[in-house]
Amino acid sequence: MDAPLDVLYEDNHLLVVSKPAGLPTMGVAPGRPSLIEVAKADIKRRYAKPGNVYLGIVSRLDAPVTGVVLIARTSKAAKRLNEQFRSREVDKVYWALVEGTPQPPSGECVNWIGQDPRHRRMWIVGPETAGAQEARLSYRQLAQLDVGTLLEIQLQTGRKHQIRLQLADRGHPILGDRKYGSPRPWPVGIALHARRLGIAHPVSGERLVWEAPLPADWLRAGVKE
Repeated sequence: MDAPLDVLYEDNHLLVVSKPAGLPTMGVAPGRPSLIEVAKADIKRRYAKPGNVYLGIVSRLDAPVTGVVLIARTSKAAKRLNEQFRSREVDKVYWALVEGTPQPPSGECVNWIGQDPRHRRMWIVGPETAGAQEARLSYRQLAQLDVGTLLEIQLQTGRKHQIRLQLADRGHPILGDRKYGSPRPWPVGIALHARRLGIAHPVSGERLVWEAPLPADWLRAGVKE
């Protein structure tokens, strides 16, 4: 990945970046680019650090998704931030462009979801299914555009592919998300953006909120910042 790291915030404990579409957060084969490796190389270069650089991914995005990613710069910060996520003390807001017009224009989605490793996707399942996890989100319509409907989504849980699956299950797949049934392409990745993230600083306790700028493809589609 040749593009420079888009840093939204940095101190001795945290690194907050805006991830581009197409770049996996982590967990890829050796030699393939990932956000964590790009970030480590950036820290090493900027601070002339010898040896290995510690970074811990706290919030993870799917490769085709853009927006805010939170990275811990120390193991103590990682532990405290992960606890905030587990106890649902984190504010996670996404924007999505979807097919059709959800009715009602605001509401809550509650499902049980399960994983299909063979096809690398998630499915809506019954609560009694082995490994099923409850998935909750709320949404509200922000705008109706020529390309689709702009939604703001507040995540209450953080399940894999949760937003993509729950919206698609209601007949409103995210633009460009062919895995979950969108018939239309999106220029790069899919039209899902981690817009805003709010946490308590792991050391000071100060409440911090970051907002990732919209990618150019969104602006060209008529979405207003």
